[in-house]
Amino acid sequence: MRAEIIAIGDEISTGQRLDTNSRWLAERLTELGVDVMFHTTVGDDLPANVAVFRAAIERADVVVATGGLGPTADDLTRESLAAATKVELVQDEASLEQIRGLFARRGYSSLPERNVVQAMFPHGSRPIANPHGTAPGIDMTIGRNGRGACRFFALPGVPAEMFAMWRDTVAPAILAAQSTRRVTVHRRIKCFGVGESKLEAMLPDMIRRGREPRVGITVSDATITLRITASGPNEAACRALIAPTEAEIRSLLGVLVFGDEEDELQQAVVRLLKERGETVAVAEIATDGLLDHWLADADAESSRLLGGVVLHEPQSLSALMDIRDSSPDSAAMAELMAQVIRERTGATYGLAVAALPAGARYDAGQELAGTLAIALANGENVRSKELPLSGHPAIIRSRAAKQALNLLRLAILNQ
Repeated sequence: MRAEIIAIGDEISTGQRLDTNSRWLAERLTELGVDVMFHTTVGDDLPANVAVFRAAIERADVVVATGGLGPTADDLTRESLAAATKVELVQDEASLEQIRGLFARRGYSSLPERNVVQAMFPHGSRPIANPHGTAPGIDMTIGRNGRGACRFFALPGVPAEMFAMWRDTVAPAILAAQSTRRVTVHRRIKCFGVGESKLEAMLPDMIRRGREPRVGITVSDATITLRITASGPNEAACRALIAPTEAEIRSLLGVLVFGDEEDELQQAVVRLLKERGETVAVAEIATDGLLDHWLADADAESSRLLGGVVLHEPQSLSALMDIRDSSPDSAAMAELMAQVIRERTGATYGLAVAALPAGARYDAGQELAGTLAIALANGENVRSKELPLSGHPAIIRSRAAKQALNLLRLAILNQ
């Protein structure tokens, strides 16, 4: 069963409002074992809505649209669905009475004329009760030549109303329409330390299309997420299908895997520090305190972060850290920073990052080019590494902080 989700409204198509409904619906449909193939956004334009609805009906077995069910002139979902299916709009008396009752309970003496349109439905469709608003939804089964029908659900764009209508009506209807009950489960494995293409090469034949369970790969700020997806009759069956693939991934990638699901590198580091009763303090240049901020958020309860110094240029080292004899173009600066912050705080580890040392430059595209120096001191020795960095400053900052966190993570693991 293939699905399409349609988000309707100028506020969404123009980017003025973030479309959170489509994401939520995609997750719910996937949980029901429905393959979401298309996300469509369309503005408040009748011909455009009709064209989008016709395309969705043709290519999807289930369509869920949100928005356009209000009483104003720019609410076009009813009219568009009627035109797309070549039927008339008819008034549903039960829905009209329900709307009248809602207005009466809210203290209105009469029903505004514009709200009467909310009781109009394409001929042959069924109302979906809306317990929290004046806009009933629409449930319509649309025949298609030579194949099964398309089930079209139109829901309000107001999330609280849409959630309740999905739970009470739409989800049960989709489940009842399935000849064989299936659910879909995802499992996310988080990795860091190599590029996307190299990591894929370490997983022979695992990313190919048609594999069961499926393995997808996405990258965000150098963090790689492997998404294992399985479908089956129930969650337990899906988990059983996922487990061998997850075990193989972890075996092949080793310490490149740092966590799962919502994990970020800082959370993995704080867990390791807590398990060993160890602590860290950080000093950073030109990362705008991102390393300290991430660790502080992840360390809200365990007190593994003992302190941090945030600098915006190497020239501040003398005043704030009493470091005078460093070379800002080498790892020596980061090593001194790591040693000083560890000694001053008494932390197990001193972690330092200098993302944009002296000599970094803006090129014509306003991208930064320079060298990342990171260092880790633990009282017995200090280790450091230098990496070339280039790109937008915001990307450099996050990648620099992640490289520093990963150096600490691997050190804790004796890697």
